Amino acid sequence: MHCIQELDTSGARAAEVFEHDGTRYLVVPQLAEDIAGQPAQMTLGNSDVDALVYRWEGGQFVEHARLPVPGGEDAEFFRIGERAFLATASLRTGAGPYALDTHSTIFELVDGRFESFQRIPTSAAKQWIHFEIGSRHFLALAQGVTHGDAPLAPGAESCIFEWDGERFAKRQTVRSGWGYNWAFFEVEGQKLLAYADHAVPSQLLRWNGDAFEPFQELDGKSGRAFCCFETQGITWLAFACLHEETVLFRWTDGRFVPHQVLSGPGGREFEWIPTPDGGRLVQINFLHGTREAPIPRLQSTILRMQDGLMVPIGEFPTSGGTDATCFEAEGRRYLVVTNSLSGEVRFRTPSRVYRLDLGAGKEESA
Repeated sequence: MHCIQELDTSGARAAEVFEHDGTRYLVVPQLAEDIAGQPAQMTLGNSDVDALVYRWEGGQFVEHARLPVPGGEDAEFFRIGERAFLATASLRTGAGPYALDTHSTIFELVDGRFESFQRIPTSAAKQWIHFEIGSRHFLALAQGVTHGDAPLAPGAESCIFEWDGERFAKRQTVRSGWGYNWAFFEVEGQKLLAYADHAVPSQLLRWNGDAFEPFQELDGKSGRAFCCFETQGITWLAFACLHEETVLFRWTDGRFVPHQVLSGPGGREFEWIPTPDGGRLVQINFLHGTREAPIPRLQSTILRMQDGLMVPIGEFPTSGGTDATCFEAEGRRYLVVTNSLSGEVRFRTPSRVYRLDLGAGKEESA
């Protein structure tokens, strides 16, 4: 893999690439920017910042617009019929003190413009995921921050919304403490929604035709992300944890069973890249240590299934790595990787665009 571009980002938390009306866009929500004279600490900074919108032009991304997404954590593009939307998640507002109870905005793309469509009250929002079941459209929101065994305040739980024809209305809540991420997938006819939580056990929920019900609870805490993929005729589920091991599960006899430890602490996000020779799993690592004393400069990895095990076949540096997304353009494959924290624990650190070469038997490290 070869870095072709560095993006001037500050506390970048996600990368969302999509095409609309013939233009390819990249949206990068930003958590915060550095405040002059303020101590280096990942919980500080000014969160009243914008999400960056780029467009692909001449083989690189150029800035296109900025969206008011304070404390930005996520952006999720989706369509409902002919309409196009971008759901964004805001963790907090302010520059100290901070407000976790704020609004997260769903934008609609109208004539090439991102227009505010619906502002949803959220509390420490982390991620949206859009998915469809038949003709129904859902948005799941991971949110909340709790300490110890303190229950979340009403309205701060992670929850699921459904499109009612005019807007998204809350449908159900999910047992949660410090919500982070989702993955929706189908296996053997069962529609499953994986939910990652930092403070309570992460879990899989199953659609029963009317609602999502508990299906399988996973051991451990500090859950960050899931990735479901198929290779070698088997369905796999990768589960990233920040303070515990990142693991791989195998679908067997109607449930997921532990198969392999992928790495130690630090896991944050995944991207699955299908290839003719079985696919690649990109694992983004965030940091080691604690929020008070973080070590953000790590190596993230590219893995490939060999002899029934996922093995690393490439690596690249990340600095507070938060997300990765792959796209194809002009016959080439690219990977956008977002970095959120410099080695000096400052928010301003570049995110990167890589050109990939994933030919059989030919792997690269950055």
